[in-house]
Amino acid sequence: MTPDQYCEDKARQSGSSFYYSFLFLPKDKRRAITALYAFCREVDDVVDECSDEQVAHTTLNWWRAQVAQVYDGKPQHPVCQALVPIVKQFDLSQEHLLEIIDGMEMDLHQPRHADFKSLQLYCYRVASVVGLLAAGIFGYTDRKTLKYAHDLGIAFQLTNIIRDVGEDARRNRIYLPMDELQQFGVTAAEILNSKETENFRKLMAFQVERAQRYYKQALDQLPAADRKAQRTSLIMAVIYQATLNEVVASGCHVLKERVSLTPTFKLWLAFKAWLKN
Repeated sequence: MTPDQYCEDKARQSGSSFYYSFLFLPKDKRRAITALYAFCREVDDVVDECSDEQVAHTTLNWWRAQVAQVYDGKPQHPVCQALVPIVKQFDLSQEHLLEIIDGMEMDLHQPRHADFKSLQLYCYRVASVVGLLAAGIFGYTDRKTLKYAHDLGIAFQLTNIIRDVGEDARRNRIYLPMDELQQFGVTAAEILNSKETENFRKLMAFQVERAQRYYKQALDQLPAADRKAQRTSLIMAVIYQATLNEVVASGCHVLKERVSLTPTFKLWLAFKAWLKN
């Protein structure tokens, strides 16, 4: 199996909304964004699947060394092998790849966030940085597009957090800011025990409103000159917004339910968005 095929399989098996947006890209850009996505999945899996925290730290440090080898030598892992020509072709920053690992590592020692400023840093590292790298792959002529990519990444991660409150709680993780729980009269214990209250529903409405605000802020900032180049990220936005809308339409019962769109519906949304943009 070639490194590129490994990345393609990793992306396809994830079932992620991102995969469906990649299908409409030219071959070289699809290859590049698939390798970047596979890298993100690999380092995220270290944190999600490793029960021993010290082993997870050690493994993430190994991935840091692999990133260095992408730029300085011959990496061992097929994902990093696939990245070697891509970082040169699209001028992808080593610092950004390392920041993604830093974001994943936050999950090991920071299962709670005191306030939105703390959560924002996490979202920046695990999502906005990916958006900045992706913007470089898709292409842009106006640096305002980077602000669009940054804010769209925040919107995507906030959507994930809203959708996955219950699933994360079963891993003893609460991404919703602690000061906002206090503001709405919701306790961590209620979330960990899947206790849905009226206060929790108000808290989630607040989270949804903020995510929607980030989508609007991002989309309003995309320069017209770069809209065609950024069609793939616009497809991602359509799919993610549809997911958020579905969470709201289902009553936001995220403590016990996890909303997901069917592959067919994601593909239909992707095709429709591609034609529109």
